[in-house]
Amino acid sequence: MLLRYFKKLPILASLVALSPGAAFAQATEAATPNKGDTAWMLMSTVLVFFMILPGIGLFYGGMVRAKNMLSVLTQIMVVACVVCLLWIVYGYSLAFTAGGDFKEFIGDFSKLFLIGVSPASTTADGGLPEYVFICFQMTFAMLTPTLIVGSFAERMRFPAVLLFSILWFTFVYIPIAHMVWGGGLLAEWGALDFAGGTVVHINAGIAGLVGCLLVGKRIGFGKELIAPHSLTMTMIGGAMLWFGWFGFNAGSALKADGGAGLAMINTFVATAAAGLAWLLAEWILKGHPSMLGLVSGAIAGLVAVTPAAGFAGPMGSIVLGLLAGVVCFVFCSTIKNAFGYDDTLDVFGIHGVGGIIGAIATGIVVAPALGGTGLATGEYVMATQVWIQTKAVLVSLLWTGIGSLILFKLVGIFTPLRASSEEEREGLDLAEHGERAYNY
Repeated sequence: MLLRYFKKLPILASLVALSPGAAFAQATEAATPNKGDTAWMLMSTVLVFFMILPGIGLFYGGMVRAKNMLSVLTQIMVVACVVCLLWIVYGYSLAFTAGGDFKEFIGDFSKLFLIGVSPASTTADGGLPEYVFICFQMTFAMLTPTLIVGSFAERMRFPAVLLFSILWFTFVYIPIAHMVWGGGLLAEWGALDFAGGTVVHINAGIAGLVGCLLVGKRIGFGKELIAPHSLTMTMIGGAMLWFGWFGFNAGSALKADGGAGLAMINTFVATAAAGLAWLLAEWILKGHPSMLGLVSGAIAGLVAVTPAAGFAGPMGSIVLGLLAGVVCFVFCSTIKNAFGYDDTLDVFGIHGVGGIIGAIATGIVVAPALGGTGLATGEYVMATQVWIQTKAVLVSLLWTGIGSLILFKLVGIFTPLRASSEEEREGLDLAEHGERAYNY
C-alpha cells in the first residue's frame, strides 16, 4: 500500500501544479526566478501603488468641493495603510492558499503573518520570488476599497469609512480574490479575469452603489450647483491612473514577455477609444466636449479592458473601449439623473458598469477569429465562454451587493454612517480633521 502511494506522489504533484491558482497558492525554494521577470514585477508593483497615492487621491480630490479635499485624501490614505497591514496578517493567506472545506470560496491560515515565506521562497512555477508576488497582489487589495470612497464622498464619517473598509476587505474582497485568482469557484468554472474586472471594479462599483444609497444624498444635491473645485487636479490624477494602469494590466502577465506587451497595447488603445467615445457622445448630446468627460471616459476604458487586457487583440480592445465610453457616459448622466441616486464621483457608473461590460465582453474578444488569444486549455466556444463570464459577474454582484449591505448596516450599529448636517455644511476637512486643504 505504501509503495503504491509513493508511486502516485509525482502524479498528484503534477495535478496540483496545473490547477488554477496553483502558481500562487504554494511556494517552493527549488527554482530560481527569472531576474527580468522579477524586475518587471517590482516595477509593476510600484506602478499600481502610484495609482493609489497620489493617483486616486488627486483624481477624486479634484472633483469634490475644496472644503472636503483633505477628507477624501485622508480616507484614501488610511484605507491603503490599514489594508496593507491586514494583507500581511491574514489577507494573502486567505486569498492565495489552497483552502480547506470551503476552498471554493476562501483559502486557509497556513500563511498567517506570512509564516514560512522567506527571500528564497518562490511561486510554485518558480517564476517570481514570493515576496514580490505578495506585494503585487497587496497593491490590488489596497486599491480596491479606496475606489469605494468616491461613492459617498463629502458626507460619510471617517470612523465609519475606516470600519467599513476593514470589514469589506475581509468579508468581500478576499473571497472574491480567492474565487477568481486563488483557484476557487470562478477559476474552476473557467472564468477569465486577467487583471481584476470582477475582483476590483465590479466589486468596488457595486459596494459604492449600495453605500451611496444607504448614506443618502448630499445636502443640496439636485437643487443647487455642487461643482468640482479643481478639474486641473482631476486631470493630473487621471493621467497618473492611466500611467499606473500599465503596471495593473501588463503586470498581471506576471512576466516580461509578449503577454505583457499585449496587455500594454490594449491598455493604450482601449483607453484612448473610450475617452474619445465619451467626449463625442457628450459633445453631440450636450453641446460641449468637456475635459471631465474625456478623463472619465479614459478611466471607463481602463476599467473595461482590465479583465480582457491579456486575452483580446488590439482591435477588439478598441471596440470594447468605444462601447464602454458611450455606455458609461449614459449611466453617469441619463440613468443617474433618472433614478436620482447620489454616487458622488460615479464609482458605480464607471467602475461597476465598465467592469460588467468588460467582464462579459472578455468572453467575446478572446475569440481567435477576432484577434484574441483563445483559451489556454480546451476548445473555445463563444456562447459557452460568455455564459461563464456572465455567471462570474452574477456571483460578484450578489456577493458584494449582499455583503456590502450587511456590512454597512453592521457599521451603522457601532457608529453613525453620516456626518451631521452642520458638519457637512462646514466641510469634513475642518469638522473631522481640524485642517484645511487651502489657506486663503
